[in-house]
Amino acid sequence: MRKVYLLCLVAFTIVINSYVADNTAIGNDLPDTTPKITHFYPNPATSYINFTFDNTVDKSYTLQVYNFIGRKMNDIRITDSKLTITLDDNYFRGLYIYQLRDQTGKIVESGKFQVSK
Repeated sequence: MRKVYLLCLVAFTIVINSYVADNTAIGNDLPDTTPKITHFYPNPATSYINFTFDNTVDKSYTLQVYNFIGRKMNDIRITDSKLTITLDDNYFRGLYIYQLRDQTGKIVESGKFQVSK
């Protein structure tokens, strides 16, 4: 139990530090606060999850999905205003973190969703 707690704590710290480091403002460059992901549903998901994007998201953006331990589950390039991810057998019950990244790898938006199988 102690090892699981420590592993979750380390993964959470890595994800949070990545998010905080990428979203800090430097000088007069303020981060864009408009949401790029307009909807994601169903939440909790069972076999798939849909993401719909704002019109400002171009085809150089990618959507990355991580499990709560920090393992990358998907890395998908945005090709349309709607994206469906099929939750295969590698997706177990629990929390997952999504990150929308631009062409430079900077996190534009981040959030979480739940899988209940």
